[in-house]
Amino acid sequence: MAAYTRSETMNRQQTLAELVRSTNGFLTRFLAGFDDTNRTHQPTNLPNHVIWNLGHCAMTMHRVATRFDGKPLPESDFVQGDGTHGTGQLFDTTTVGFGSQPSDSPELYPLLDRGRAIFERACDRLATCIEIAPDSKLDEPQDWHGGPIPLWLLVMRVCFHNGTHAGQITDLRRALKLDAVIVPNR
Repeated sequence: MAAYTRSETMNRQQTLAELVRSTNGFLTRFLAGFDDTNRTHQPTNLPNHVIWNLGHCAMTMHRVATRFDGKPLPESDFVQGDGTHGTGQLFDTTTVGFGSQPSDSPELYPLLDRGRAIFERACDRLATCIEIAPDSKLDEPQDWHGGPIPLWLLVMRVCFHNGTHAGQITDLRRALKLDAVIVPNR
């Protein structure tokens, strides 16, 4: 993982963009041990499988990026479907949206490397949107899940959201008996 250095001249946009970018490596390090054969495995009593987490977080970041640049979800990564249009290359928005029920149906989800690339592109898009946004844009109130919050705070909330789903992936790792990613120094 890259060492982070803080510059005394970082403005709000740069700080928030770096926060978004840091969630990329934070979440994706927990993908070790997952592959195309287990990406849709969902052990009992765990809410989501790993490819669902990648698609869900990517879609959420793109939806926040849309608040900055006005562009829709990229058609290269998502299809507006009914839950049956996902492929080895595309997420169906219905299968990874809020309240969706992940299924162990590999044909409905992208391959793991593709899902990871989609997630990473979402991080990059959101971070880039933030970097070029004027302060006035960051301060705009946004209606998001029950109430208005300023866009800068929504960005922080989405980073916390990515962390929550990284935690779900660590639970999956344990249940699937994958090797630990973070080991104590000895």
